[in-house]
Amino acid sequence: MNIILFDTIQEHNNLLPLTFTRPIADLRVGINTIKEKWQSLLPGEYSYLTTTYLSEKYPARHSDDNIFIAAHLLATPCLAEQINTLKQGEAIADENEIWAYRGKEFTPGETTPSSQVAPCEQPDAIRFPYDIFGKNGKELSADFNRITMGRTSAPLSNTCTLIGNPELLFIEEGATVECATLNTKNGPIYIGRDAEIMETCAVRGPLALCEHAVLNMGTKVYGPTTLGPYCKCGGELNNVVFIGYSNKAHDGFLGNAVIGEWCNLGADTVASNLKNTYAEVRVWHYPTKSFRKSGLQFCGPIMGDHSKAGINTMFNTATVVGVGCNIYGAGFPRTYVPSFSEGGAQGFTEISLNRFFDIAERVMARRNKQLSDADRRLYTYLYENKE
Repeated sequence: MNIILFDTIQEHNNLLPLTFTRPIADLRVGINTIKEKWQSLLPGEYSYLTTTYLSEKYPARHSDDNIFIAAHLLATPCLAEQINTLKQGEAIADENEIWAYRGKEFTPGETTPSSQVAPCEQPDAIRFPYDIFGKNGKELSADFNRITMGRTSAPLSNTCTLIGNPELLFIEEGATVECATLNTKNGPIYIGRDAEIMETCAVRGPLALCEHAVLNMGTKVYGPTTLGPYCKCGGELNNVVFIGYSNKAHDGFLGNAVIGEWCNLGADTVASNLKNTYAEVRVWHYPTKSFRKSGLQFCGPIMGDHSKAGINTMFNTATVVGVGCNIYGAGFPRTYVPSFSEGGAQGFTEISLNRFFDIAERVMARRNKQLSDADRRLYTYLYENKE
């Protein structure tokens, strides 16, 4: 089965800055990315139909018979089963949008299906960056149940204290957990392969610690929180999603936040997730180039890939940071930082593209990764067309 996860222009732009560097389906919510959720429920060959500049790195692979699925749609067994029964030219749709379509070609917003059926259940989707931490608890529990079904956890060290249901703790082979307190009363705790929870950490689920992720000594975690592959965190976390390969290794608070890949938050970085007035939070909205009401009272930073914050950085509530930024200095920087900027409360200047590449190469080398030629062309496009 050839399956293509398609981005709509509207949803892709609404999810910036996280989708500057990836298709929607590569966003992580719960334990898995959106693509990985679909792969587990609907086996097949997967590719992406995304915006033009991302297509070199994430090409669509078409056949004479394709299933197209909206990339912001969160997978469920019911929807996967219904999609699997689609006939050529048929779509699953509601009055507002097409969720899935089967056919040779499909252009979001243009293709008219020969027939439509209503979804088997009300679809849930990621439409704005803050939906990622908002829906993380539900998705983490669903992923945990699917991943661990019929499997046996590695044993928990007798140096640890477990509070709650032991069936809601799963430790993959190669993971290390010593002298930690784990509480599953509010949700599951998943510890991925070769991940580590160091001594004196205190964790309240739901938590997903993905492959090779690390909680440093004394870390306090309130769920629902996800640390993607190769992330390292310390201090205090509350309802945070790290997509992967990013660090907040030292003390400082981070809550209700989404952090992209290859980011680093320096020691004692602190981020507000609640206004002093307790008022509704407004979040920078790239399509309208303005701040948009979110309907939320709690929202911390949203940070694009390859952005950094120096020691003792302070973020105001709902600060949005683009791609390739370097933030440092005393005081609060503004709550919207354009891509490829460096500075802080006193103002920002533009980072040169060569300087960005130099930093990115050094950062990625620490994880034995390299920028590909396709990556360089992608970031060059973003630089030349920066917001």
